[in-house]
Amino acid sequence: MKLGLSECLLGTACRYDGAGSRDRFITDVLSDYFEFVSYCPERLIFPTPREAIRQVEINGKIEIETSNTKRRVTQEVQEISDRLAEDVMHHHICGYILKSKSPTCGLERVKVYQPKNAPSEKKGVGLFAKALLQRYPYLPIEEEGRLLDPWLRENFLMQVFAYEDLRNFLAGEPQMRELVAFHTAYKYLIYAKSTQSYKTLGNIVANKEKKPLDQVLHAYRLGFLHAISLKGNVAKTYNVLLHIYGYFKKLITPEERQFVLETIEEYRDKVVPLIAVTKIINLYIRRFDIAYLKKQKFLNPYPEKLALRSELEAYK
Repeated sequence: MKLGLSECLLGTACRYDGAGSRDRFITDVLSDYFEFVSYCPERLIFPTPREAIRQVEINGKIEIETSNTKRRVTQEVQEISDRLAEDVMHHHICGYILKSKSPTCGLERVKVYQPKNAPSEKKGVGLFAKALLQRYPYLPIEEEGRLLDPWLRENFLMQVFAYEDLRNFLAGEPQMRELVAFHTAYKYLIYAKSTQSYKTLGNIVANKEKKPLDQVLHAYRLGFLHAISLKGNVAKTYNVLLHIYGYFKKLITPEERQFVLETIEEYRDKVVPLIAVTKIINLYIRRFDIAYLKKQKFLNPYPEKLALRSELEAYK
């Protein structure tokens, strides 16, 4: 799997001050699961170290200029941002992590300088970030700073692995029966984000209008990518857990039923993390060999060693 990055996040000394911005979660954790494809638009235009660039608002338009000499470099930065964004598609990446606050890579709240004697405003988007968003609206994209939030981190990486799974699935030129199986496997993961999205995808798979397979797959791809871009929460996940519990509740003792329900409710009340519930559920799935649940991506959406469900704050 390939993950796109702002190059400085690897520790590469490509920032304006000749330093890097190594992110330990990326280099020490994600490196075990991803091959990195890194870009630094600024380094390809300017030397390192160099004069900083910044976004400025001039006559209602956002421009890029150098911080000291005030040289206007908007066109150069825009051209390299567009070229690199086009290059991204050739690497088949499954997600992108951008450097926050950067005039080229910042995803949101980039500082925009106002006319003289007016305060700056955090309302900009980096030019390279904007180019990525325009070309790949459903590509999982986040900033490294936002990934410090366990909820955003869990949602982002769930989206990344699902994005790659869909791409591999479609690359296999599936038939309708494979599409049904894929859709079924993602039932509860999609449910935990939006029941309406699952119904919409289900209607696409049902194909009552007898559309050609290529049209069905195209519509399913767009609907699926929209669904996984949505963020889950405790209430939706709690309902999913109760649905899954229903598959084996009649197979266990009253004492076990009470224990499982109490644990699910403790998750709802943010007493225990989600991993505490899913481990119990997976135990019963294996004990009773429940084939339908074994295939559910919700229970194992990414490598367990990432420990994304081990924090209470991973769900809101």
